[in-house]
Amino acid sequence: MKKSRGRTGRKRRRKHLKSFMDGVNCSHELEYIQLKKWLKERGFEDSNLRPAEFWETGRGLMATKALQAGDLVISLPEKCLLTTGTVLSSCLGGYIVKWKPPVSPLLALCTFLIAEKHAGEKSPWKPYLDVLPKTYTCPACLDHDVINLLPKPLKKKAQEQKMMIQELFRSSRAFFSFLQPLFAENTGSIFNYSALEWAWCTINTRTIYMKHPHRECFSLEPDVYALAPYLDLLNHSPNVQVKAAFNEQTRSYEIRTNSQCNKYQEVFICYGPHDNQRLLLEYGFVAMDNPHSSVYVSADTLLKYFSPLDKQRKAKVAILKDHDFLENLTFGWDGPSWRLLTALKVLSLGADEFACWRRTLLGAVTSARNEQQALDTAAKICQFLIEETQHVLLQISQLKRDKENLKTHLALVEMLRSEDLKILQKSAEILCNLNLATA
Repeated sequence: MKKSRGRTGRKRRRKHLKSFMDGVNCSHELEYIQLKKWLKERGFEDSNLRPAEFWETGRGLMATKALQAGDLVISLPEKCLLTTGTVLSSCLGGYIVKWKPPVSPLLALCTFLIAEKHAGEKSPWKPYLDVLPKTYTCPACLDHDVINLLPKPLKKKAQEQKMMIQELFRSSRAFFSFLQPLFAENTGSIFNYSALEWAWCTINTRTIYMKHPHRECFSLEPDVYALAPYLDLLNHSPNVQVKAAFNEQTRSYEIRTNSQCNKYQEVFICYGPHDNQRLLLEYGFVAMDNPHSSVYVSADTLLKYFSPLDKQRKAKVAILKDHDFLENLTFGWDGPSWRLLTALKVLSLGADEFACWRRTLLGAVTSARNEQQALDTAAKICQFLIEETQHVLLQISQLKRDKENLKTHLALVEMLRSEDLKILQKSAEILCNLNLATA
């Protein structure tokens, strides 16, 4: 009898461990019970998914049964979606219609989110608002010290993102004041900068693409946003494929999987073949072992390896610029990209080879010397980026010790930089083998 009890204990431990590995069911938590009840009232039926907390990805959705390729993962009725139509049918609608110049669809959605969040218990959207993140990790929300640790091209885009939200806030203040009759409190305290930043990040990281016909009361920016409660708990994986679209027949937004998923496993969707810099910029996270990831080489870094005394240097740079060969130069898991090597070959052309630049741009071999110089320079750039990345990783580990409040944000940049390091080391290995093969 004792023996059998021990075995049951082991079985229970194994089961607990398995549930921890797969994900911990969260569907009993009050916020999810209320969200499901709210969705049911709007016609949503769901038997395939349940909210869970996962070890690697955090909050997500778990399969309650095995899913096969072609299976419907989720079908969310139109009534559950939050669109500009929802905003216009709310008390904000009349004010939006009257305001000139017209607001953008994005600002209309931001305004609605802020107003509903402020309404608290009175908001019909409360069950959805309660499960939205309180804070975000998009570059726009990162501390200045953390932004400085990002790779150059991403740092520039992060600063642009921050400035764009600041500009949106500045240009919308008069519109927010116009809404004063709707609120007892001063609109300045409700529609403050941090509220707009939160609303902008909610839309930027969570909306699904859904084209709406243009309405006169909105500016000409495309109206392509829809917030999809519950569906937006699905996390991204670069290794799955899905078909997602609004079904005109069922009037629902549907997602079908093209991949298999075991029972109790996390169900993933794919936001697109994005590299980690794009994922961090748009969604505020990094995917480990992302096959689409690459490390970008800036034009400044590229040109450091070519003598300013080269009489044709100016002409070569102009050629690369005209043919768009100074952007998107990368190292990937399979080594330097064709674009990077082509740019290096053009810059490595000897005075006697310069006339061949057109053929070089098309991928023709000019000379063995030119090929070898391009590979050598690629290896030098790769080594420089490895050392630079290692230096930044060291800075991050020091900052993590000194600045407790930045730990989460620093860990995110650390993940991005660690992934970059792996890619660069793989590229260095490939370049070393190529050099050995040509020696």
